[in-house]
Amino acid sequence: MNYTLKNESIVAYNESSEFEFPKYTSQLINWTNQNAQGTRPVVVGQMSELFPEFVATGEEITIENWRKWYTERFPDAFDKATDKIFAQVQNLRNAIPLIDREMVMHWVEDLVINKTFNGMYVQKAILASLAEKKGTTFRLATPAEESIGIDGYVGDTPYSVKPDTYKTMGRLSETIDVKMIYYTKTKTGLKIEVEE
Repeated sequence: MNYTLKNESIVAYNESSEFEFPKYTSQLINWTNQNAQGTRPVVVGQMSELFPEFVATGEEITIENWRKWYTERFPDAFDKATDKIFAQVQNLRNAIPLIDREMVMHWVEDLVINKTFNGMYVQKAILASLAEKKGTTFRLATPAEESIGIDGYVGDTPYSVKPDTYKTMGRLSETIDVKMIYYTKTKTGLKIEVEE
């Protein structure tokens, strides 16, 4: 038998409750918390470890017992998390009046044009940065060079620029007989591995 169990049913079966937030407020607090990092394990503990620890105590598993067990171990966690998040809410309150339609238009254009371009087209930036490190020039490949797997040259050396996932793709039929540059996208930029 296959079926789904909705969140509200889980709440009902567990005989717990959830706070009812006005429209959009929970989304805003959640987004604010992502910036403030108020509920990170360093602030409130690692729930994936704490809850099983609570269950293993042998106490009756109720929401009241969980609350008591948790707050005995982390008595200041709610205040610390709230302070971090609320400070970020204040920052939002200050920023929201600055947002007008024109700014939203700039944001959309920046996302669609600039961030897409810079996120999807990394070859030029990688080749330029490598050339700078080597104290030489670079150029992008011609269509004929691209057809044989070359993405560009740093000095006189041809390179192919690929995401790191390319290494694990055993099904590739192409053989690229040039030096490889592999990159990994991270939250803050790119990790680059250059074959020497």
